[in-house]
Amino acid sequence: MFARKPLEERIADRVAKRPPLKEGRHFEHRPAFIVFCIVISVVVIKFAGVFLLMQLGVR
Repeated sequence: MFARKPLEERIADRVAKRPPLKEGRHFEHRPAFIVFCIVISVVVIKFAGVFLLMQLGVR
């Protein structure tokens, strides 16, 4: 009746066409890698700021 395949079949076809993952590569999706790096850097900057405030004796 409809010309398009169901969504599940289209996703399965797209996944089947992808090449196999490379060994040692954790982030195949570039935006996920960028978000991960930003989150880690924000956490490190916050810890450094708290440590600096503790060393200066600021409450």
